[in-house]
Amino acid sequence: MNNTEQYLKRIQEKLQRLLKSHSVLEKENAKLKNELDQLKQQDRNYTEKIEDLKQQVGVLKLNAGEMNETDKKEIEKKINSYIKEIDRCIALLSN
Repeated sequence: MNNTEQYLKRIQEKLQRLLKSHSVLEKENAKLKNELDQLKQQDRNYTEKIEDLKQQVGVLKLNAGEMNETDKKEIEKKINSYIKEIDRCIALLSN
């Protein structure tokens, strides 16, 4: 073999190693993206659960009569917001 053939062979070997590394990295990247998506979904689920629990705590405080004026106003705002949303939905359904 002459120098050119040896040089081409080395380039080809390096290219094969590079392609294998690329394939491995693509698989790892896909796995990490999947894991990230799962963790994001888990985070959304936990956030929803936290909000539900906060609302339950508010209702329990209201029932127990332990709410201060600020908490009462906050609950009143939420109730008014829910009523407005329900009214908006009814209006949309009526049309």
